[in-house]
Amino acid sequence: MQKIMIFSNMYPTQKHPTYGIFVKNQVELLRSKGLDVEVVAITDPAKGKLPNLKKYLFWFIRSMMHMIGDKRRTTLTHAHYAFPTGVLSLIGKKLFRLPYVVTVHGGDIDKMAAKNEKIRAATQKILQGADAVIVVGDRLKKDVIERFGVDQKRVHVMSMGVDKEVFKPMQKSKARQELNIPENEKTLLFVGNMIEAKGVLELVDAFKIIQEKYPVAKLHMIGSDKDEAFMHIFAKRLLDNDVRIIHHLPMPQKEIAKWIAAADVFVLPSHHEGFGLVALEAMAVGTSVVGTDVGGLSYLLSDGAGILVEPKNPQSLAEGLIQALSEPEDKRCNVMQRTAANHSYEVIAKRLMTIYEEIEKTRMKKS
Repeated sequence: MQKIMIFSNMYPTQKHPTYGIFVKNQVELLRSKGLDVEVVAITDPAKGKLPNLKKYLFWFIRSMMHMIGDKRRTTLTHAHYAFPTGVLSLIGKKLFRLPYVVTVHGGDIDKMAAKNEKIRAATQKILQGADAVIVVGDRLKKDVIERFGVDQKRVHVMSMGVDKEVFKPMQKSKARQELNIPENEKTLLFVGNMIEAKGVLELVDAFKIIQEKYPVAKLHMIGSDKDEAFMHIFAKRLLDNDVRIIHHLPMPQKEIAKWIAAADVFVLPSHHEGFGLVALEAMAVGTSVVGTDVGGLSYLLSDGAGILVEPKNPQSLAEGLIQALSEPEDKRCNVMQRTAANHSYEVIAKRLMTIYEEIEKTRMKKS
């Protein structure tokens, strides 16, 4: 295998350390296995019509130049997100006969393809033209096969994996000591973008109920607050409920792992979720997870691995959180560790490299 070219419309930098961190983690994993991986990605999360137009145009030009320059050395391209990223891989296949893999993360199917018929048609063409389609959850597999007509033999269910060197069981008392969290505090933790789709408004409403039962409870939220309009709505909801939360800006994964270890419960009240990688990371640390019964979370938290609640329902969310807070800490430990082991980096790397190798073998037979 010569070179794998990765396209992504999200990739972290020192300035924006969590922007597409899951893509970077997989890239570094592949490199650690000896693969030659080149990344052509967008690293600026700035929004707005003009900034978006500029960064996507520049990214398209850079991607084309990389494919033209390295087409003879490149084994295949791998696009993260079907649209718009997959357009690059589709062009690469048509112009330079480069086979490609697409990883569907959820938003590209649930939201992007639903914007209009042209994007949906382009998404379908990208998925049907791919040599392999990776979906991060079972529900997405069903969607890709039934809604977009992709041959199920080319669809693989595979999460982005959990780094068990970072997200691993830690002593709660030690984590709390380092983070200055009192031992008697009931600590709830949310990690994700501060946006409506992550269910943070319902979380505020639910936390109001939690505080009535646990007066010393605290809600810590780690995530980007770049959507100023929504943050005004969020602040008003806090005032209306007379609730205070502790908000932390995005931080390195090792710090997030420490916060997860210090928490009594990890909560992910999303309205939709392709997989819910951060919930898996919490499970790997050993912290109980409460999540909404949507998308990949429905599968990830099934069979006692976590507590599933109704989406967009603060009362159901509060009941799930109270259940988690009242359970023995080790009740779900074994099933959580088994689930995390099934998604370890070693397992993911082996499966991903097998997909690459099969595509390369097929290409060699055709040439």
